[in-house]
Amino acid sequence: MEMASLLRFRTSRDYSLVGPETAKAIESGLASGEWYKTPIERKLLKSLMQRSDGPALRDTAIWLGLLAILGTAGTLLAGSWWAVPVFALYGVLYASAADSRWHECGHRTAFKTTWLNDVVYVLASFMLLRSPTAWRWSHARHHTDTIIVGRDPEIAGMRPPQLIIMALNFLGLVNVPQSLMTQVRYAAGRLNDEEKSYIPETERKKVTREAWAILAIHGGAVVLAVATQSLVPVLLIGLPNVYGIWLLALMGLTQHLGLAEDVLDHRLDSRTVYMNPVLRFIYWNMNYHVEHHMYPTVPYHALPALHEAIRHDCPAPMRSLFAAWGEMLPAVFRQLNEPGYFISKELPPGAGQPAQRGR
Repeated sequence: MEMASLLRFRTSRDYSLVGPETAKAIESGLASGEWYKTPIERKLLKSLMQRSDGPALRDTAIWLGLLAILGTAGTLLAGSWWAVPVFALYGVLYASAADSRWHECGHRTAFKTTWLNDVVYVLASFMLLRSPTAWRWSHARHHTDTIIVGRDPEIAGMRPPQLIIMALNFLGLVNVPQSLMTQVRYAAGRLNDEEKSYIPETERKKVTREAWAILAIHGGAVVLAVATQSLVPVLLIGLPNVYGIWLLALMGLTQHLGLAEDVLDHRLDSRTVYMNPVLRFIYWNMNYHVEHHMYPTVPYHALPALHEAIRHDCPAPMRSLFAAWGEMLPAVFRQLNEPGYFISKELPPGAGQPAQRGR
């Protein structure tokens, strides 16, 4: 039994991918529907979609270089209090930064060269205890049916919100055990019905092979820790998903939490948040989330320019992480008693209008 089953909450709707909401989404035309896109001049869009190896090579070299420096320093300082801030930084760069690298390279837009995308994607997936194949198909569905109940496997903010799980996941205390149990299940060749709904049968053996590799790598770190009687191996591999994931939770929950469900308009179900350059480096510009969902083929380094091109047609962005959480928290607390409540984003005068406002 996986952690999600152990911490089961009653929701106002059936968020599974094989329940009655799935059939409703298909029948209503929401599944694989036609999404609203802010019109962009063709020449400009083509330039924004232009891929290049340069920015991602630079940012990946900085990321891996910092991990190597901090990992070495933490190992040398192990046993002293100086190791604590070093590993704190290492954990954020390992877990929180790996998620954005996983995400962008999964779209194969970060690098122009396909194999570079795939190498970084697989590396980041293994760091995060994720099956590269299973998550590629999960995320493809997320983009096809973003926050469509019964179709999207990546809805983090179900209604009423599962606040205990959200809070525990600032330390990975639900996600990490759940991910490990999922990998054990994959290693045994078992996919559940929801996973079978989006992972093609031809890809399922790859999921099993990847699970064995993930378990072997992380199991090896545990064995080495026991053999050396030192926590350093698991502080370097595995445990960063506990002590370094908090920043991802702080940034990532702003993407969709509290916004509309079942609307074919990313201006209403996604949120753009302004962040400082350090956070944008860690997050690889995923704070421009309306822009990313509307035009997912635009590379991360071009998202600020895309934002400028479409902002006249979009709700006002959140001015900071603090402002985003100031908008979200009252909404999610209200949803505890009013599951049907959501933040209805105000479009600017003259903006293109959605076919429906969601729910």
